[in-house]
Amino acid sequence: MPLPPGLSEAERRLWTAFPNGSAVVLGDDRPAGPLPDRIVRAEIITRLLLGECEPRPGAVAAVRLRGAYVTGRLDVAGGRVEAELLLEDCRLVKEPVFANAETRQLRFSDCRMPGFDGGGLRADGFLSLSGSEIEGEVRLPRAQILGGLRMNGTRVTASAPEKWAVSGGALVVDAGAFIRDAEITGGMRFVGARMNGGLFMERTTLTNPGRIALDAQNMVVEDTAELSHGFSTLGTIRLRSARINGVLSFSRSRLDSSDPARMALHASHMQADELLLWPAERIKGRVSLSYSRIDLVMDHPDIWPDELYLNGMTYQTLRGAEFKDRLSWVSRDAEFHLQPYEQLASWYHSIGHDDLARKVQLAKLRARRRGLHPVPGAWNHVLDWTVGFGYRPWLAFAWFAALLAVGTTVFSIEHPRAVKPPDELPSFHALIYTLDLLIPLDTFGQQLSYDAVNWSRWVAYALVATGWVLVTALIAGATRVLRPN
Repeated sequence: MPLPPGLSEAERRLWTAFPNGSAVVLGDDRPAGPLPDRIVRAEIITRLLLGECEPRPGAVAAVRLRGAYVTGRLDVAGGRVEAELLLEDCRLVKEPVFANAETRQLRFSDCRMPGFDGGGLRADGFLSLSGSEIEGEVRLPRAQILGGLRMNGTRVTASAPEKWAVSGGALVVDAGAFIRDAEITGGMRFVGARMNGGLFMERTTLTNPGRIALDAQNMVVEDTAELSHGFSTLGTIRLRSARINGVLSFSRSRLDSSDPARMALHASHMQADELLLWPAERIKGRVSLSYSRIDLVMDHPDIWPDELYLNGMTYQTLRGAEFKDRLSWVSRDAEFHLQPYEQLASWYHSIGHDDLARKVQLAKLRARRRGLHPVPGAWNHVLDWTVGFGYRPWLAFAWFAALLAVGTTVFSIEHPRAVKPPDELPSFHALIYTLDLLIPLDTFGQQLSYDAVNWSRWVAYALVATGWVLVTALIAGATRVLRPN
């Protein structure tokens, strides 16, 4: 087939190499400027990809180009591309456009370009931007990539603060998304995306201070989501309603919202088999796991932020923290909620630690005190001190014994005076008299037969009042245990 007219030497080499997929090397490095012997028009690459040049029988046609300075726009929007594309160490003056195209493997390795438009792209192979520098937006909304997404070592910088560096709403990646060692400035958007082969972002840095660094609401990940081992964010990670059918790992990562009042991790209504929340340092910013369902939570008290929202979260197993730390864990919400305490108590009960479950219930009732008005709050204190809200009934007996000892001592020193005739008067006994005062009913006849005198009268009044309080608290505490909510 004759060569088209008007081709440069570099373009003639590319056109000639295309039918059998041979590589064309114009240089060993990425050109900084438009060197004449390295310039290739994007129009020529587009014509080759769209089938203007027939492949050689028995060979696989492909555009394989290295070290080129590509002018114009590589635009195959809506087209069907049967050949593979490999650009290595190339400088693209304008962003390539593959919107709504059907392609095979696309590889932009160590290239520099002002963006990438792959909205609606259907790639029957992988899409690789590994090692590239992209000064603009990578757009992949509604794209379907069968062979995997590779952005290892990629550096993407959004063109404006309000722009996303990577936009992949409803993106579907079948063979895994590998975004390791990347530097993303401007945030990533994977709302409604589906990663069927996992999401791997180890050692990647996301920078979008005061904004969302990773927006992955309603994202579905099969297998593993590795935001770990050096993964770092400056901005909010939003995983609201995401579903991770495997492990979600933040092991040895760094999470920083850039503002203590903002969320560092917003993962409410999320579902995950395992959550490894074990960053390399304490999380800077708020964390919300409200209404999430997680089978296994592994974390450590050293990494918890001051504000941690757990209301509505359910789990099957906890690892990584002692009991006293778990009490602190459920109390870091500025507002009091019953559910985190009930869930923690239920878990301790399920693993056979009924004593710890009771302590959690006690902590719940004490924490509830913060929102009560003065009178209910005072009664809350009484229930706590006297019977431990019904979970420590022995406290009532301890108080009773102490008061009995005090009363016996007082009335042994200051005998009450008799108020009945001698023939109707039982023998006085300080212990029995004190017992009669403490028990609300006149059980032994001492209270009606003798009357305290002088200063001991006030002791008697106090014993009667305290007896009523103890009995009332014991009944209220028992009722609370039987009906804890």
